[in-house]
Amino acid sequence: MATTKWAVDPMHSEVQFKVKHLMITTVTGYFQSFNVEAETADEQFTSAERVVFTADVNSINTNNEQRDTHLKSPDFFDAEQHNEIRFVGTNYEAAGDDQFKLHGDLTIKGTTKPVTVNVEFGGIVVDPYGQTKAGFTVTGKISRKEFGLTWNAVTEAGSVVVSDEIKLQAEIQLVKQA
Repeated sequence: MATTKWAVDPMHSEVQFKVKHLMITTVTGYFQSFNVEAETADEQFTSAERVVFTADVNSINTNNEQRDTHLKSPDFFDAEQHNEIRFVGTNYEAAGDDQFKLHGDLTIKGTTKPVTVNVEFGGIVVDPYGQTKAGFTVTGKISRKEFGLTWNAVTEAGSVVVSDEIKLQAEIQLVKQA
């Protein structure tokens, strides 16, 4: 059976993260430049033989230039030395109707750790231009400290400024490659 290759449709995809600030509000950030490639044994995404996600750290956007600059600094991502975040999927398993678990290795700032994300499969359609597209909602959580993103500050009252837990959410549309 031939392998089916898929590539991200960047115009219909987004990758975001959420982090608690002062433990009372949530700040949302995006990676404006990212890529997803997948290979499947069939076109139904019941299995994925290869899934690779990369994000350009320099494309981070939290709608605050000063904060974005700080996030790119050695205090956080150290974009000058580690300009790419990379996730390589190692196992894609069914977890219910249109629900999957994608296990893989996530590399941030030179540290690689196993991570599992939840994948909701939205289906496959042929668009008006004849392209076959597949849609997914991906969610997960990671500890930023496990990846060496340990900077923090403490308020007068003793609260941390930035939470350790980072929530991940992505809306991904893939296009079947000819």
